[in-house]
Amino acid sequence: MKYLELSLLWSGYCAVHSFLISTSFTKFLSRLLKKYYAFYRLIYVVISFILLVPLINYTSGADTEIIISYTQFWEYIRLGLTYASLLIFFWAFFFNYDSLSFFGIRQIINFFKDRDPDSAGEIKKKGLLGVTRHPMYLALIIFLWCQTFRLTDIIINLLLTIYVIIGTLLEEKKLVLEFGDAYIKYKSEVPMLIPFIRKK
Repeated sequence: MKYLELSLLWSGYCAVHSFLISTSFTKFLSRLLKKYYAFYRLIYVVISFILLVPLINYTSGADTEIIISYTQFWEYIRLGLTYASLLIFFWAFFFNYDSLSFFGIRQIINFFKDRDPDSAGEIKKKGLLGVTRHPMYLALIIFLWCQTFRLTDIIINLLLTIYVIIGTLLEEKKLVLEFGDAYIKYKSEVPMLIPFIRKK
């Protein structure tokens, strides 16, 4: 029963998280708030964090039974992949993406400087973005499965992995609308998640 409860809680979080950033909802807010929509990204990040922290705390105390233990060799592999995933995530976050825009800071700066929102620029293809189109999502999936010890971990990681993959596919549609043929060409050149896997 507790596993069903956790599954529903995490599924609910994913649904709310996805809805708040969906194209239909953000377009509605953009029309409603007009120039003040510049503050929404920061509000979205804060709401996501506020909802996530108690959910993580509740999950961590829901089940303490360890069902997967690692030998020393596999523990080294697990730790190595964990550190590698963190390196990939933060490298992509700070060097491949606009971290200020991610948190909504740049939008607020532009608001106070009375600047228009940035239009779509060129697609970045250098560094990690030349290996996979979504390095942060790849790093997140690797990190999640490297923290698997309990049955709870398996259930939550499976749900979050499915959510990340679905979210990635939906984001791809937004990017095609934003960049058009340039992104379609990029899709044919660089794999979505798994590096070095190219379409035939």
